[in-house]
Amino acid sequence: MDKLKAMGAFVAIVDRGSLTAAADALNTSLPSVVRTLAALESELDVRLLNRTTRRIALTDEGREYCERCRRVLAEVDAAEAALSARRTTPKGRLYLTAPVLFGRLHVAPLVTAFIATHKALQVEMLMLDRVVDLVEEGIDAGVRIGLLPDSSLVAIPVGKTMRVVCGSPGYLKRAGVPKSPADLVSHRCVTSKGLSASLEWTFADGAGMAKLAIRPVFSSNQIETSLDACLRGIGLGQFLCYQVQQFLDDGRLRQVLAHAAPPALPIHVIYPHARLLSPNVRAFVDWTVPRLRATLRQS
Repeated sequence: MDKLKAMGAFVAIVDRGSLTAAADALNTSLPSVVRTLAALESELDVRLLNRTTRRIALTDEGREYCERCRRVLAEVDAAEAALSARRTTPKGRLYLTAPVLFGRLHVAPLVTAFIATHKALQVEMLMLDRVVDLVEEGIDAGVRIGLLPDSSLVAIPVGKTMRVVCGSPGYLKRAGVPKSPADLVSHRCVTSKGLSASLEWTFADGAGMAKLAIRPVFSSNQIETSLDACLRGIGLGQFLCYQVQQFLDDGRLRQVLAHAAPPALPIHVIYPHARLLSPNVRAFVDWTVPRLRATLRQS
């Protein structure tokens, strides 16, 4: 017995209200539908429908089984539609988002290469250091750094990044190197509202995390501006690792309080939850996820 075909026939009987109507909907004969239902009930060893000459009614077991059949058939349809979408050529508009500096360093190069392979696509990128509501702002997909409390998003992990406290050698020579987060009370600090909406820095504290209030001498809504202030010796800053790695490598910045660094923040490719992905989003996700994972493993 073709179990999926039998499930489909059973659901058609329930939806149409009679075996005759189901046979018409399935473009088959009434005896064929009767045999299929009988075989299904025999296979399951349970009566699914109570039938009289005038009407049919679901049994309790039939009602539960019908709900499960609908879910199974919907998943099969979704799987087939997803494969079909992969074969469809992406075209038209694709609206993406990413954090400003991370987007410029890691996402934009992948997007430009992606466009080169899909000539019929027009991509627009929204680069912002704030949490963007994808559904509300009509964004198709993006990259987000940090925890994801929004359960309406599909999130595919691609890597992690650490938070790093650092300062210029000149500043550390003048002000001294902090030995613990509490020492920051006596230090000048720079911060960016792009990294955190609050004036707090996070540190590891035993088995958990602790937040330390910061009174910055300089603050900006742009990471690059705050980073430049840190490079110029204005004070210490807490940044994400990818934002300062080149300056740590060339010695223009030095990391401090590494022993108190909090757990790494996850990086995800995200898109709004939907049973069927558009060909544009599917192609972008399939292209970006493995390449971004490879890039972040090397960084």
